[in-house]
Amino acid sequence: MCSSDLTAWKSVTITRTGRYRRPRLHEDTITLKDLTRPVRQIAITNIGRDEPTLLITNDPHTKAKDLFARYAERMGIENELDAYISGFHLDALSSAVPLNVDLDTTLTVLAGNLYRLFARDLDRYHHATPDKIWRHFLDTAGTLHITNDTLTCALNLRSHHPVLIDAGYAELETPIPWWDNRTLRFRFPPR
Repeated sequence: MCSSDLTAWKSVTITRTGRYRRPRLHEDTITLKDLTRPVRQIAITNIGRDEPTLLITNDPHTKAKDLFARYAERMGIENELDAYISGFHLDALSSAVPLNVDLDTTLTVLAGNLYRLFARDLDRYHHATPDKIWRHFLDTAGTLHITNDTLTCALNLRSHHPVLIDAGYAELETPIPWWDNRTLRFRFPPR
């Protein structure tokens, strides 16, 4: 494990979005059982965990802060996939047939990206997980009013509707090309 000498720890700044852009790093060279060459061990603190995170690498040249930045990017991807698994139940795939598993995964990632695009315009929901977006905005009831030229979705009263109204959905009129260019509108109950 790493030295407890505080002078051996170095604060760095990582250029990335999100939290934990000022980690503290400590490097050691260690020998692992069954390996003939020593490896680098990089301990990282100040990233929201009680204990240091350890990175082990056989890369002797890349700067420690760059290795941590790559690790942080990978963790972001893993966190996103975790949100997809819980939000879209990716762990309950439709079939064990590889083709269907690939299709389920592809559709799940596509759905996650559509949720992300939807949330981009919603105040305070830019980084919301798919399950939160579903609960607050999509898991709702309403009535569809269909005419020859419009489709109006009259939503039942929900506490999160002001966010949709502020994002412009009350004034939205979107043509639906594949349905004779009917115009999609949303109607919200009075506040």
